[in-house]
Amino acid sequence: MQVTGLNRFPVKSLAAIESEAVEIDSFGVKGDRRWMMVDEQGKFITQRQKPELSLISVNEVGHEIQITLPGGMRSVTLSPEEVAVSERVTVWSDQVNALVYQGDANHILSDYLDAPVRFVYMPETTFRQVDRTYFAADQRVSFADGFPLLLLNEASLAELNGRLSTPVPISRFRGNIIIDGVEAFEEDGWKSIQIGDLQFDLVKPCSRCVMTTVDSSTGKKGREPLMTLSTYRKNDYGICFGQNMVQRGTGVIRLGDRVEVFT
Repeated sequence: MQVTGLNRFPVKSLAAIESEAVEIDSFGVKGDRRWMMVDEQGKFITQRQKPELSLISVNEVGHEIQITLPGGMRSVTLSPEEVAVSERVTVWSDQVNALVYQGDANHILSDYLDAPVRFVYMPETTFRQVDRTYFAADQRVSFADGFPLLLLNEASLAELNGRLSTPVPISRFRGNIIIDGVEAFEEDGWKSIQIGDLQFDLVKPCSRCVMTTVDSSTGKKGREPLMTLSTYRKNDYGICFGQNMVQRGTGVIRLGDRVEVFT
C-alpha cells in the first residue's frame, strides 16, 4: 500500500494544489486552509452556499496564493503580508481570531459571488482545538471543517463508482492524502497508520455533505454521489466516506511512500 495523491487546499472551499511531497506541521499539511472567505458577519463561506466557488483555480507563486476566476477572466493574489486587523470569525461552532486581508481580492470575489465577502488568514498565534470528543489531547486545526487531515482510499472510490451511472473523481471528496493497494473501505477498521517516518491517528469517519455533489466543471450541484452513499454508508456519524486524521509529529511525506497500518 502506498501514497498515490497529496493535496493542499490553501483557501477553504477552493481548489487543491496537487504535490509530489507535502510538509506536515502542527496544523496538518503545511499551508492547508489557512485562508478562508467570510461574510459581513464573519461567518465562513463555502461551496455549500456558493457552488460556483468550485470553478475558481488556485496556484502558488512564491509565498503568495494566486486565485483565477473561471475562463481566466481575472487573477488576484493573497499574501499574508497584506493582512492587518485581527477579527473574530466563525467556522462551524468555533469562534477564532483571524487577520483580515486588505487587498483587491475581497472586491473581486464579492463581485463574482454577488455578495460581500472578505478573505481572512489564520496566523500561527491562533489555536483552534479539534473536537475533544474524538481526540482528547491538545491538537490545533486550521479552517478545515474539523480535523487536520483527511485520508481517502482509491479502492473505496472505485467501489462507489461501480454503483453510479456517472463516475465521480476523487477530488469531490477533498482529501489531503490518497492511498491505494488495499480493499475498499478497509480503512474503516484502522486505528493508526505510518507513512514514511510519520504516524497518524484515524480519529473519526468523515461525514459527507452536499459539497460532494458539486461538479467543478459546471459549478452546479447534483444528487450524486451523496444519494448513493446514503444507501450503504450511513451510520451514527452521518453519510461517511474517508477518514479524519491527526498527525503525531512533523515531517515530510511523498508520493510513493509506503503506508503501514496499525489496527
